[in-house]
Amino acid sequence: MGDREDFLTWIKTDLYRAEAALHDGDPEPRRSLWSQTEPVSVLGAWRNARGLAEVDALFTALGASFSHCTSYAFELVAYDVVGDMAYTAGLEHVSARVDGEPRTYTLRATQVYRRENAVWRVAHRHGDTVTP
Repeated sequence: MGDREDFLTWIKTDLYRAEAALHDGDPEPRRSLWSQTEPVSVLGAWRNARGLAEVDALFTALGASFSHCTSYAFELVAYDVVGDMAYTAGLEHVSARVDGEPRTYTLRATQVYRRENAVWRVAHRHGDTVTP
């Protein structure tokens, strides 16, 4: 397989499982896929973070807020791979509890990735809520 196919397989397996786990209250799979090399950043639907310490604290807080994920789907709209950099743009459809309250929502999510030691890592995420 080529770079694009390998990247897309990673998105549909490892990254998908990590995002579903986060929405079920477990931030560790997401944390393991993120770069440990600066710069890293999140422009989030609920909270922003810049730098390794803030991003790590954000993942802990999100894990504590989310639980009982009954549905997670990632609708990939666009992606590309250029050398050791890649991006995805898509819609995340989620049904889970947020701070104990059942919620169903859609986020627009754009992420930037870089290949580090032959492994894809997330370096930036921008997510915002889609409003009707």
